[in-house]
Amino acid sequence: MDIKQYLDSTYLKTADQAGLTEAENRDVVRNAVHEAIHENFKLVMVRPDMVAMARQMISDAGSPVTIGTVIDFPSGKGSLEVKLEEAGKAIEDGADDLDFVLDHEGFRAGNAEGVKKQVLECTRLGLSHGKIVKWIIEIAALNDHEIVQLSALVKNTVMMHFEETAYSRVFVKSSTGFYVTTDGRPNGATVPAIKLMLENAYPLPVKAAGGVRTYEEAVEMIALGVKRIGTSSAKAIAEGNEAGGAY
Repeated sequence: MDIKQYLDSTYLKTADQAGLTEAENRDVVRNAVHEAIHENFKLVMVRPDMVAMARQMISDAGSPVTIGTVIDFPSGKGSLEVKLEEAGKAIEDGADDLDFVLDHEGFRAGNAEGVKKQVLECTRLGLSHGKIVKWIIEIAALNDHEIVQLSALVKNTVMMHFEETAYSRVFVKSSTGFYVTTDGRPNGATVPAIKLMLENAYPLPVKAAGGVRTYEEAVEMIALGVKRIGTSSAKAIAEGNEAGGAY
């Protein structure tokens, strides 16, 4: 098993969040892209404003590494129009994967129909341009019942409106890595939550994002059935070392 082909090497901090200047933060992104190319990871995940630069670097290197970005990140509370506009720009800039943050707060407030419409229209946009679409449900903000509900909502929407050939291109993803929890609770993927997602998203694939800190944990997730793992420490994990970052 080539574990690198499961790893989405991720850097999503803004300059302010990283305590850097804009130029310094852009250099961090460049280094992350260089590393993804050198290590041949499946994908490098960057903020939308970094996609065009990453695309140019990967094209210049003739690398098969793909580019992912996040849409309506990290809250997911933007309108359908906001999500579609951000996704359209990311597609123009050369993104391969579009990781939308689902409006879990809207869902919990009773707007399930609005959430379904966003899933439908944004997924349609991504698939129509040959992209992979992922829906981040933010498990740290949910109880087990809500994890089941939202995994099933994405699955049912996709199965109702798209051909079976599209199923493998629409993921349910666990976490943004930016949700603030209390009492030291994890804000990324956990085995119990991933099991619920796998059971209720099938036949859609699942991405475990955040919380996977060692090679052994990555292998465990893959053995459960996860198809992608998002981490800011892809190189450390691939080399058998413990991840140093929080994501």
